[in-house]
Amino acid sequence: MLSRVANNLYWFSRYLRRAENTARLVGAGSLLQLDLPRSVRFTWRPMVDTVGTGEIFNELFPEAGRDVADTEVVRFLLLDERNPSSLRSSVEQAREILRSIRDTLPQDVWEAVNDLHLHIGAEGERGIGRRYRQDFVGRITDACLKVSGLLIANVSRDIGFQFLRLGTAIEQADMTTRIIDAGASGLVTPRQADDLEAYSNLQWMSVLRSLAAFQMYRRHVRQRVTGEHALRFLLQNGGFPRSVLFCLTRAQQILPAMPPRPRVERAMMRAVGLVRQADPAWLAAHDAAGFMDEIQVALGELHGRIFEAYFDP
Repeated sequence: MLSRVANNLYWFSRYLRRAENTARLVGAGSLLQLDLPRSVRFTWRPMVDTVGTGEIFNELFPEAGRDVADTEVVRFLLLDERNPSSLRSSVEQAREILRSIRDTLPQDVWEAVNDLHLHIGAEGERGIGRRYRQDFVGRITDACLKVSGLLIANVSRDIGFQFLRLGTAIEQADMTTRIIDAGASGLVTPRQADDLEAYSNLQWMSVLRSLAAFQMYRRHVRQRVTGEHALRFLLQNGGFPRSVLFCLTRAQQILPAMPPRPRVERAMMRAVGLVRQADPAWLAAHDAAGFMDEIQVALGELHGRIFEAYFDP
């Protein structure tokens, strides 16, 4: 397979999964905001930092500060073309990549991605408002899952499919750490210190919901939601498909089906070891956000090794 085609398949799956998780993040934040009493302050600004676009947001909106309105943040995360990680940008990038490799993937995939692109253009502005936001992000996640299902059901298990799987696994691991980072960064600020733990746990419930993990958490953990239990489930659960360990283990299992590259394997082992050795109890009490940054650095190094090994001409 040409390195250009492999690179496109890898990035197509990453952009598709990024779009889905961005929609889930906005939807979960909106639901959390509705669940909170007025005495509790909800801050949307950490979500911008979560997806790594804080500097871009500050340049575009220098007067916004920390108390930026939810519609401004939601528009930036979902529709702003100046944000390279926005929902619209991710879908457009996926669509442009797919246009160049249409003979590699089934026609149904192109039609589904094109329908998603058209839906964002037609309904995006209306979906910014609180009244229609949940319907909009729900349609987006359903459309992304439809494309994922078409890829799983209709694509031959050749080397190209392995690059699709690899991109999906790494992007989901990265987005899971970023969504955890949002939960650990203080979206909720109660007026009374005594209420901090209760609302913190509510915030962790929102993190689980944003990753479609709440029901599986209740099934497997069977304890009330706390930072420690949520972190252990989302970081180290080996059976939940969006946990960081599951994604990295899947990526590790893909490597034997690809040309051997020792530097990629070493970077993978470092990332897996970092997650396995984490102590969720300590992280919940001290610096969960800082540890998520460490994992993101390890994932960035892993991506760099993959690029050098398979895509760099």
